[in-house]
Order: sequence, then structure tokens, then C-alpha cells
Amino acid sequence: MSELRSHRVAEQMKKELGDILSRKIKDPRVGFVTVTDVEVTGDLQQAKVFISVLGDDRKKQDTLLGLAKAKGFIRSEIGKRIRLRKTPELIFEFDEAFEYGNRIEGILRDLNN
Repeated sequence: MSELRSHRVAEQMKKELGDILSRKIKDPRVGFVTVTDVEVTGDLQQAKVFISVLGDDRKKQDTLLGLAKAKGFIRSEIGKRIRLRKTPELIFEFDEAFEYGNRIEGILRDLNN
């Protein structure tokens, strides 16, 4: 039961975070960010937000710093949009799956040639 609820909350948070990051965050360090996934713990206390950032490693680190600085604001916006007793603590991480997939695809392409 709680797994279904945490999944629903994660999907709603993913939608709302995408909107907040694209419209509300004015920090110049935060560039083009895509929320790829959100994992919420069963007790709804923590939410791990996986993001993808367009740019080099320096741009990615700057974006992570900007998001860490705006974490309180983002959490309060989530709290206004989603009705929960307590808004989950946000943890931002890079989604390495896309880069990993591209690397494997490149290796397979080289093997075929």
C-alpha cells in the first residue's frame, strides 16, 4: 500500500519539479535541467531527485550548487502544490543512465565496425 502511495507522490513531484525548475528558479547557475526520475522513500520523508543537465562538467557542478542553494524554496513550492503532512527532504543527484547508455552504444558500434 505505501509503495503505491510513494510511487504516486514521486510521479506528482516529478511533474511539479519540472514546472518549478523551468519557471520559478531564477539562479543563473541553474541551466537547462530535466528531471528524469524521483524516488520517494516509503515513509515519504526523503525524495531523491535525478536530474540531467545540458553542458559540460563545470556547468553540471554549478547547476548542482544552484539547486542546493534553492532547495528550501523548491521544497516550499512542492509543499504548496502537493498536499502532504510533511514535504519530503530533497536530494539532487545526476542521472548517469543516459551517459552510460551512450557509452555502451558507442562500444557496441565500434565492435561492429
